[in-house]
Amino acid sequence: MDDERSADTGSGRRYVPPGRSLGPPQLDFPVVRNGIDYLASVVEHLDENQSAVGPRDLKYAVLHLQAAVEVLLKARLQREHWSLVFKDPGRATREDFNGSAFESCGTVAAVERLRDIVGIVFDKKETDGLKALAKDRNALQHYGLTHSAPAVEARAGQVLDFLMRFLEREFLPLLEGQERETALQEMASVAAGVKNISSYVRQRLNRLRGELHGLESQTTQCPDCEQMALVVTPGGGHCHFCGGTWHDGEQLLFAYLRSPGTPDVVGRGCPQCHEFALVTGVVFADSPEVSDALYCFCCGARHAARDLTPCAGCSRPWFVEADVAGTVANLCPDCREQLEPEDAE
Repeated sequence: MDDERSADTGSGRRYVPPGRSLGPPQLDFPVVRNGIDYLASVVEHLDENQSAVGPRDLKYAVLHLQAAVEVLLKARLQREHWSLVFKDPGRATREDFNGSAFESCGTVAAVERLRDIVGIVFDKKETDGLKALAKDRNALQHYGLTHSAPAVEARAGQVLDFLMRFLEREFLPLLEGQERETALQEMASVAAGVKNISSYVRQRLNRLRGELHGLESQTTQCPDCEQMALVVTPGGGHCHFCGGTWHDGEQLLFAYLRSPGTPDVVGRGCPQCHEFALVTGVVFADSPEVSDALYCFCCGARHAARDLTPCAGCSRPWFVEADVAGTVANLCPDCREQLEPEDAE
């Protein structure tokens, strides 16, 4: 398969190496790629930036989302042990598994085994959403479905949120080598597309209210997905909406300064760590009305604008209370030290 792909010249014709015949195209969808491909199809049908989402889009989104759920839940079970994907694990044989000659378990059984054997926690809303999606899928597949489109889309958004989180926390970290690299590459377009699905965004933000409770003073807008879900820490941050993670304060600073809607400013010297990573206008969830706060992406210090003033010598921000009566006002310690010998003479 790899040889045939590499033989594509880009001109509509393929180069055939000497001694080889040009075989028919091969269907190459191993289990992880297959599940992510179904998920990518869901995003394509529901992405509101591409076109208006119609009944046909919703139909195929439901069918392919259920397929993605089944494939990826069972793929996670298979990582625990191959026999767990059989409807009756007690009758499982390796020969049947290798030949795909067996009846697999359903979604409900897969969830129960992941919970009871693997130890993955599912809440009631998630399991109820999975069951509702399965019913919608069965009706569409076998009988036809007449139902409220917004209700079906809302359920799809709920399951899509669950599946994205399941992949991020319970499945993708288990992959290694080329399989992991390929999966992450294919998930990049999925992660970009889900930002344009309103039902998914609503569901995820509703869930994140509880997850981010108590972290409001550290939560600001993510430079990648532009949602108020980035929890910053000294020297980095992690977005609970899109999963973006920065382990370096300088990288996060550059990403923030390049994000849409960010003022054309650069980092200034921080009065605490002295790094040029202090930025004006970083809005936090605990005070969304304050637009002139200053935040240091290096040490994590956060200041109100009224607490700092430019140094009269170097223009570096410094604490207002640092001014001492009887001395030159609005000077940082470095500038004040340079002037003190002259004052003494």
